[in-house]
This record gives sequence, C-alpha cells and structure tokens, in this order.
Amino acid sequence: MEKLKLDDLQLKIMQVLWREGEVGVSGIQEQLKAKEDRELAITTLNTVLQRLYKRGIVNYRKEGRQYIYRAEVTEKQTQASMATSLIDKLFKGKSSVLVNHLLESSAFDQDELEDLKRKIAAAQQKKKDNE
Repeated sequence: MEKLKLDDLQLKIMQVLWREGEVGVSGIQEQLKAKEDRELAITTLNTVLQRLYKRGIVNYRKEGRQYIYRAEVTEKQTQASMATSLIDKLFKGKSSVLVNHLLESSAFDQDELEDLKRKIAAAQQKKKDNE
C-alpha cells in the first residue's frame, strides 16, 4: 500500500467513514456540516471521494441511484502511515525526538504519562523476549 497522505478534507471524510462504516455522499455532507461552519457541495465531496477511490482508500457500492462509500483502509493504518511520514519529514526519522518534543511541551497529563510508562516497559520486555 502507498504511504497515505490525506489533506484535511480527505481526513474528515475518512473519519466519517470509519465512524459510520458505510454512508452515502449526502450523509457525509450532513455530518461534515454539523462540524464545519460551511456546507460543502455534493460535487466537491464526489470529487474527493473519486480521488480516494482511485487511490484504493475507499470503495463503493451502488444502491439505487446513490453510491454508498466505505473505507478500504483502517484508521490505525492511516495513523501509522501519516505518523511515519511526519516523523520522517520533521524529526529526521527519529521517533524519540518527537516523543521528547511532546514531553517537553507538556502535551501529556499524568494519566497519559503513566500509560506511556507501561507501554515503554512492555516494549522493552518484548524486545528482550525477542533477543
């Protein structure tokens, strides 16, 4: 699969598809309208969805005269791909630099820090077990 690069509108559409499973263009339009200050034209959404379809990111089925879209990639796959791109571009491929930046900027609350500690310990144990 290609590295996923989604612009803001593409990502918002994908979030609707991940949440709903399958939805028509008008349903996507309604959900985006509820979260946005402006209403997006059906033609705009159709164009974006067709581009995502050509890239294999979404698929559709026809139901009467309406196209019902669904995601072909998971949210987790998208997060992993986009995070990897971000780390490569901004942090020279070093995840630790990103984590250090987040720690220094106080992006984590106490519960998140405790969760990170557990995840780091689990990752260290997994690495030991694989050696």
